Amino acid sequence: MLVLVAHGSRDARHAATVRALRRRVAARRPGLRVEVGFLDFCAPPVGRVLEDLAAQGVREAVALPLLLTRAFHARTDVPSALAPAAARLPQLTVRQADVLGPSALLTAALERRLHEAGAGLAPGARRSTGVVLASAGSTDPEANAVIAEIAREWRRTGRWFAVRPAFASARSPRTEDAVRALRASGARRVAVAPYVLAPGLLPDRIAAGARAAGADVLADVLGPAPEVADLVLRRYDRAATAAPGPVRGAGNCAIGH
Repeated sequence: MLVLVAHGSRDARHAATVRALRRRVAARRPGLRVEVGFLDFCAPPVGRVLEDLAAQGVREAVALPLLLTRAFHARTDVPSALAPAAARLPQLTVRQADVLGPSALLTAALERRLHEAGAGLAPGARRSTGVVLASAGSTDPEANAVIAEIAREWRRTGRWFAVRPAFASARSPRTEDAVRALRASGARRVAVAPYVLAPGLLPDRIAAGARAAGADVLADVLGPAPEVADLVLRRYDRAATAAPGPVRGAGNCAIGH
């Protein structure tokens, strides 16, 4: 049993995208039941999903955060949502899987979205194209440092002219600043690759910055890309087969490592 734990948004596109990802994951693993629960804004909340599963006789579930870094939401919000529910439901063992990122599969999904948006991926086009890796941003400097490291590694493996990180909140540079910096450094074309899973306020801010600065290519969010679905199943398999880990927060929430 797999429960995808999404952040949630007032933007209806967010929940629709998460549910599209759920369908793709389920299609890739026939026989695996896959549900979705949200931390905020959207229904159903993850606690209610777990309660319903327990009432149906489910005994074990893996809760997988649809998050790309181990920032505040992963360290605090997800365990805070899972632990009380697990405490109320001693008959249900809940294992928390790791967050999705970083992963080479996410980089492959970024490449897919750039290709779909019209970015030339041939060696000649790459050598003259600068890429903005635009993430939501975090107050956690370690999470932002992970984004910067992903950008450096993608520059090396993708053989782009350059890859620069940008952030929609919490810190700079913003997307528009990174686009302009790439132009100033000699990039003939600039592509913006949102490192976000689903539409919402911050992805819209990334898109607005890309348009304002005149980016040549703006890719779509990662969404239900096949690589994302494969990564979800990889994280699920790891958590489902691991020995229970330490309890986080109140309650009896086993964490898979």
